[in-house]
Amino acid sequence: MIRKIAVLGAGTMGRGIALTFAMYGYEVNVYEPDERQRLMAKEIIRNDLQLLAEEGITSSENVERSLNSIRIGGILEEVVRDADYVIEAIPEVLHLKQETFRKLDLLCPDKTILSTNTSSLKLSDIIREVSEERKKRAMVTHWYNPPHIIPLVELSFFGNMPEETYKEVEELYRSIKKQVVKVLKDVPGLVANRIQQAIAREVFALMESGVADAKDIDKALTFGPAFRFATSGLLQIADFGGLDIWCTVADNLWKVLSNATSAPQILREKVRQGKLGVKTGEGFFNYEGVDIIQIRKQFLKKLLIQLKASQYYL
Repeated sequence: MIRKIAVLGAGTMGRGIALTFAMYGYEVNVYEPDERQRLMAKEIIRNDLQLLAEEGITSSENVERSLNSIRIGGILEEVVRDADYVIEAIPEVLHLKQETFRKLDLLCPDKTILSTNTSSLKLSDIIREVSEERKKRAMVTHWYNPPHIIPLVELSFFGNMPEETYKEVEELYRSIKKQVVKVLKDVPGLVANRIQQAIAREVFALMESGVADAKDIDKALTFGPAFRFATSGLLQIADFGGLDIWCTVADNLWKVLSNATSAPQILREKVRQGKLGVKTGEGFFNYEGVDIIQIRKQFLKKLLIQLKASQYYL
């Protein structure tokens, strides 16, 4: 039975993952080599837990209890030595992940299940240098950002691990109220990110073509397709709309949709200019003179409202 969790990385994803497990009573050790990140992490986690308590997702008593269940350290061996389950949430760089998994294979007990939060790299490449036995206890467990709010976690079942091991991890995620997607093929981006990037490709194409401005494109998505996506999947929506109609519309539109095979120039130019979004004060929208902490809180509150609403439909 999985009880002791180790999370590698105290960045945006690692903090949220650690918070979620702790909130549901698990002991969590977090590895973070950067001292500054270690010092910041607990305070950010506290703020996020307090917001969850304000919105009724957890109790105020559970805030301190959860914080006390999280220990953050800078020595990998000490963090993972008795872990039942390790999830890696380090930068999306293949050689870093390969080296991390090689070390984990040596440092962790034989029972430990190793997982990666990768959203774009192949599991087979990441675990290339671990033992054959460990490969049977390695998988992708991909969370969506912000991980302590978005219910989705994608779990890999690519044929390298026994069914009972997969079921053990699946049960772990159900115990923290996550919605699990079982992914059967090792394809880049898994399921959710491929869908999201397909939408993104068309959104950027509409912007580059001058069809509408950023605000109106986001409005069209928010109050059109995404309004339905909040409670229903696309295949169910198609069933209700009529597959004959969907087929006709696809015949008419698919041939004129973007078929770009690389990032759009409009996005690349923003990156070149250092306009990276909220974290730099400007992206597609301008955030100068805005309280970023308050903006982030408002963004999370909208997601929490949706989280509450989504539970009604489950």
